[in-house]
Amino acid sequence: MQIDDFVVLSTTLKHLLKGEETDLLSQHEFIDFLQQAEDENPWFTQENIRYALTQIATSLEEKKLNKWLSAYPEIKNQREHKTIGIIMAGNIPLVGFHDMLCVLIAGHTLKAKLSSKDRVLPKMISRLLIRINPAFENRIILTEELLSGFDAVIATGGNNSAQVFKQYFGKYPHIIRHNRNSVAILTGDETPEELKALANDIFSYFGLGCRNVSKLFVPQDYPIENLQSYFSYFSDLQNHNKYINNYDYQKALFLMNRLPFFDGDFFLLQERDEIASPISVIYYQRYSDYNQLKLQLSTIKNQLQVVVSKENCNFGRTQQPQLWDYADGVDTLKFLLK
Repeated sequence: MQIDDFVVLSTTLKHLLKGEETDLLSQHEFIDFLQQAEDENPWFTQENIRYALTQIATSLEEKKLNKWLSAYPEIKNQREHKTIGIIMAGNIPLVGFHDMLCVLIAGHTLKAKLSSKDRVLPKMISRLLIRINPAFENRIILTEELLSGFDAVIATGGNNSAQVFKQYFGKYPHIIRHNRNSVAILTGDETPEELKALANDIFSYFGLGCRNVSKLFVPQDYPIENLQSYFSYFSDLQNHNKYINNYDYQKALFLMNRLPFFDGDFFLLQERDEIASPISVIYYQRYSDYNQLKLQLSTIKNQLQVVVSKENCNFGRTQQPQLWDYADGVDTLKFLLK
């Protein structure tokens, strides 16, 4: 286990994001990678890619790496090195990086099936790591073909994909993730700063991540229309062609079906019981008893990634996970160390 290489990766990414030249990757190469990623997937805007890289660079600071790994004293023990297959998702930029990090920090070989939506950025990170330490060249295998020749697997996809993964990978040690969504509980006592931060939880990455809030729970008399002013910071989303096409489509559906909704000019609020909402739509539901609501949510915790609330003090932080904030609550590193 060697954290020094990842600390160098953190420092390098920080320099690149500031527009500074590095010995490992030139600004020209860096900008070219980012442009290729956006050309391949228009949802990966330069702003969103840079936001994702900033979170990665921050998480790989030496102090945070040491804090994370201090919970795993067994990481220092000798173990048989395995080849770990990873099915990477592509809903937001570099969403598979944490799995990649866990495999490498555990001393195993990474064999990753890239998502067709996110092929460029993992290759950039791989190139950086190999330039930092050439030993990674034999430990990082990126492919666009079907996975084979692995000892264990980590697969991320939708609910339908998860069923296929279970059939195909069930005989191997595995972690298989399915759809999850995030919700927020409002009490009416939130500060303007907290509500503005909530907008980031909803709209960052266009709301495409499982950590993005797709549903709000509000008190019975909550003035839902007041949220528009706090969400206006993200009004530039209406200038993104793919996003605004979704907004126009959903609005047309509501109008044709004569369904009530609130139009926030670039987002739509609709009162619904469901958790997962379409792009540009935020579902909300009114509650009368806060404790009863918490109990209700506890019964569907396997469907939830993050619950944002004043009690949890996590407004604005859903897309800024720490290294120990594991997807689906499954300890990936513990699995790999076994």
